[in-house]
Amino acid sequence: MTERAVALIVLAAGQGSRMLSDLPKVLHRLGGVPLVGHALAAGRSLDPERVIVVAGHGAEAVTKAVGRLNPEARIAIQPEQLGTGHAVAQALPLLEGFDGKVVVLYGDTPFIGEETLAALVSHPADVVVLGFEAADPGRYGRLVTKGDSLDRIVEFKEADEATRAIRLCNSGVMAVEADLLRDLVGRLGNDNAAGEYYLTDVVGLARAEGRDAAVVTCDEAETLGINTRAELAAAEAAFQSRLRAEALENGVTMADPATVWFAPDTVIGRDAVIGQNVVFGPGVTVESGAEILPFCHLEGCHVSAGATVGPFARLRPGAELGGDVHVGNFVEVKNSVLAEGVKVGHLTYLGDAEIGERTNIGAGTVTCNYDGVGKHRTVIGADAFIGSDTMLVAPVRVGARAMTGSGSVITADVPDDALALGRTRQVTKPGLAARIMQALRAAKGKA
Repeated sequence: MTERAVALIVLAAGQGSRMLSDLPKVLHRLGGVPLVGHALAAGRSLDPERVIVVAGHGAEAVTKAVGRLNPEARIAIQPEQLGTGHAVAQALPLLEGFDGKVVVLYGDTPFIGEETLAALVSHPADVVVLGFEAADPGRYGRLVTKGDSLDRIVEFKEADEATRAIRLCNSGVMAVEADLLRDLVGRLGNDNAAGEYYLTDVVGLARAEGRDAAVVTCDEAETLGINTRAELAAAEAAFQSRLRAEALENGVTMADPATVWFAPDTVIGRDAVIGQNVVFGPGVTVESGAEILPFCHLEGCHVSAGATVGPFARLRPGAELGGDVHVGNFVEVKNSVLAEGVKVGHLTYLGDAEIGERTNIGAGTVTCNYDGVGKHRTVIGADAFIGSDTMLVAPVRVGARAMTGSGSVITADVPDDALALGRTRQVTKPGLAARIMQALRAAKGKA
């Protein structure tokens, strides 16, 4: 939390041509989450009063993604990509009436930390820019300082040799008082080598009228921007390495950490055990003492203490596993609640279901939840026994302590304590198999 109100502008309009992709750059995924989602998550730590995302290339797709990531965010459209200053100008109408600090972030810069953002907005200067000491300054814009003040930002294209020798570089992230930002952005020009409206020019304009400007620095790794597939892969490696180290430090056991993949919001309790080649998508919580066996994929689910999952299991969004639940190999669970002690050993699909305590689900069971138009629920009571290869045609209820015979198709509710059989009676023809095989061999010999 900050004392002053904060608004967030996330610039996400660029095409990202170096990605060689039809997908907008900010929608490429890092840790299973679109790049723009990382910027939104970092900005959330400031408790912003308003969040505005500036979209341009692929605006429809970006708008849909942002709506899922942060439904409260508002979208501004930059129809032509005429520079960062022009992008911020498109967001300003959505800041009407706002009084506080405006933080500008970038949808392709996913690693800005919460502490860094807090330092940025708490600085008393009118304009505060996030800078970093670059190991290889390359084509970054340079921050020209005088004492403790920031004098101006010079883009690489506009810099002379003396300026290019400066190692303090511009990340592009800045915090500016709202009224001042409105004034300065309105006065930006595009008389430069690229013919663009540079947001960085607000520093020179502010200084020219006697306003304070300053630099807050961070580690270069926080400012990493994603422009190519190779940079995306490098960012993924760095991201996963950090989260693996954090998991180990927090008391999680991993047999082969390099093969475990995390999302930004993965939560795993101490003494949980994670096997090899496990992938955590967004929205997963694994409680202390649970075990995820090798080759599992989890997303949007909750695994309670003492539960075991896998190997080769998939938990999809809405899967809720109670304590001591066992979900075995080649089991898929979606939007289903498995109460304490449920056993689902193998080769099963449970979708849109509620399974009572201690119920056993036999191999090959399927909750037939989709009729081609809508989804329907299956409810199974406590201590029930579902025989192997049972098809449960939803909507259907199976009572407590009830049983289904193996190979049954259950289309009607089953009362408590009842046995349901939904299969045709077996017919046996003695000796018929031998006669059929003899006839087939004879026919083959004549051919």
